[in-house]
Amino acid sequence: MSDSQPNSHLNPQKISAAVARLYDTYPFPPEPLLDEPPPGYNWRWNWLAASNFCTGRKPARQNIRILDAGCGTGVGTEYLVHLNPEAEVVGIDLSAGALAVAKERCQKSGASRVEFHHLSLFDVERLPGEFELINCVGVLHHTPDPIRGIQALAKKLAPGGILHIFVYGELGRWEIQLMQEAIALLQGDRRGDYTDGVQVGRQIFAALPENNRLRQRETERWSWENQRDGYFADMYVHPQEIDYNINTVFELIDASGLEFIDFSNPQVWQLARLIGQNPELIERAKLLSDRQRYRLIELLDPQAITHYEFFLGRSPIDREDWRGDDRLLSAVPEPSPCIHSWQDSRQFFNPDYQIVSIEEAEWQFLLACDGNQTARKTVREILQSHETLQTVGLEEVRSLQRQQLILLTPA
Repeated sequence: MSDSQPNSHLNPQKISAAVARLYDTYPFPPEPLLDEPPPGYNWRWNWLAASNFCTGRKPARQNIRILDAGCGTGVGTEYLVHLNPEAEVVGIDLSAGALAVAKERCQKSGASRVEFHHLSLFDVERLPGEFELINCVGVLHHTPDPIRGIQALAKKLAPGGILHIFVYGELGRWEIQLMQEAIALLQGDRRGDYTDGVQVGRQIFAALPENNRLRQRETERWSWENQRDGYFADMYVHPQEIDYNINTVFELIDASGLEFIDFSNPQVWQLARLIGQNPELIERAKLLSDRQRYRLIELLDPQAITHYEFFLGRSPIDREDWRGDDRLLSAVPEPSPCIHSWQDSRQFFNPDYQIVSIEEAEWQFLLACDGNQTARKTVREILQSHETLQTVGLEEVRSLQRQQLILLTPA
C-alpha cells in the first residue's frame, strides 16, 4: 500500500479529526440538491440488481436494511432510498457538515425512509441490528486503519448479505500521488489548510508546461469534475489516503473474513481485452490463479486501474445455477429494474448506464417479459405463448441473464 500523505504520522484520532475538517470545509460529493428524485441510476445501489449480480437470482425479499457507510453529502444515500422503495436506509459519516447536507438533500427529493447518524466506521457497532446491503464507497482508504474498518462493517452484515466496497488503486493514481506530495511540500507549515492547498494545486497545474505528464493526466482524466473545489480538494489535498494494488486489496479482503464474490466492474478484469489476440498467451494465463490474472491485468493496463470496486458476502450466499435447461425453463424472468428505454429499441441503456445493442431475438424475449413481475410466467410459458419467439432459444435467455438485463427467480 502507498502511504505518502503528509499526515500519515499522526495518531488515528488526529487523522480522523483532520478528515472530518476537510469534509466540513468541502462537503463531499459537492453535487447540487434537487427537488425530485435524482436522474439515472447505479445498479450497485439497487438491491434487486446487486443481489442478482452476486447470486444469479432475484432476491426473495425487498424489505431489507441498507447501510450507507461513509455517506458524505448523501448522493449515494438518496439513490439507495429511491431505488429501494421497501428498504430501511441508514447513513453514517464522521463529518457533521456533510451530514447536514445529506439530510437536506434527502428531505428535498422526498427520500424520507432514511436516518442519519454522526458516526465513523469504527463506531458502527453502536447501530442496532444487521444489514442485508452495506455500501462503502470511497471511504476505507481515507481511514487510519482500513482493516479495522472493514472488520467493523463485516460484523454488521447479515448472513447472506452483501457488502460493496470501493478503494483507490495505486497504479492508476500515480500522477495524483505525485501532485499530492508536491502540493504538501509547497504548503509547508500550512498543511491542513485545505483552501490554501486547493489554491496551490491549481497554481501548479496552471504553471506546468502543457506536455507535462501530471498536467496531461489531469486534463485527460479528472479536470471535468475537478472544476469544483470539493472534488479537487478530495483528490489532491486529502489528509489521509491509502492506495492499493491487487495483492494488498486482497489482504484487506481476507482480513474481513467475508467471501469475495466479484468485481462490480467485471469487464475491466477480462484478460482477453488486452491479449485476446494471442491464443498462446491466453493459454499460459489459464495456469495462473485468479489473483495472479488480476495482477497481470493491472500490470498490463495500469492507467485503467484507478480503483477497485467489488462485492463481498457473508455466508451462506445462496447462488443459483441456470446451466440446466429444465431449471432455466422453469425460472420466472423479468426485466432488470436498471435498464432504460428498452421498450423502444434494441439499443438502450444497460445497468451500467451504457448504450448496448442486443440481438433481435433477445429483444423480443425481453419485450415478452414486460409485466412478468406480476404475471409470473416461466421461461417455458413465455416461449410457448408468443409466436414472435419461435426463433428464440435458451442461449438468448442466458445471454440476457449474463448481461444483467433480466432477473430470474426459481418457480
